[in-house]
Amino acid sequence: MKKISFLIIAMLLCLGSSAENAKKILDKAAATVSNPNGVQANFEMRSKHFGNTSGTISIKGKKFHASTPQAIIWFDGKTQWTYMKQNDEVNISNPSEAELQVINPYNFINIYKKGFKLSAKEVNNSYEVHLKATDKKRKIQEMYIIVDKNSYRPTHIKMQQNGKWSVLLISGLKATNLSDGLFQFDTKDFPQAEIIDLR
Repeated sequence: MKKISFLIIAMLLCLGSSAENAKKILDKAAATVSNPNGVQANFEMRSKHFGNTSGTISIKGKKFHASTPQAIIWFDGKTQWTYMKQNDEVNISNPSEAELQVINPYNFINIYKKGFKLSAKEVNNSYEVHLKATDKKRKIQEMYIIVDKNSYRPTHIKMQQNGKWSVLLISGLKATNLSDGLFQFDTKDFPQAEIIDLR
């Protein structure tokens, strides 16, 4: 009986340690992409649900600007403008957490601190951090974030939404100085575009 009790306590301590370690890893990863002046990176998304695309992303706090062959997206922390190149139209919306995570691979830095059980393990030269939602109603139920052990830069993000998985590959992350104007749509740049307000 004492052996069983000891094993249960040891297992609980290991789980607590893994969760604490996972949070430390994500804290350091978040710090690498939280340069107050901004960061830029290349990304590639693979998803049966959302389709495949690649492009560049610029991030400053909760703001981001992404450009792909299909669209350009501006997000100022509240409002999102999506310019669809094929239709020459701009959709304006206030996106949800799940929508932001698909568009902005670095949005995990704003959501991992609450509402998820965390665990981590070492895989080759990286940490694999597993996030499992504690609320069944949450749009993102599960995520894996692969973080480089040396630089603490996130390189892969895999997430489950509505039972479907999407994978984001990230490369070329660099700190830079970004103006706040980069994250807002300017009608003067697209004078012929049709504006559709979905808010």
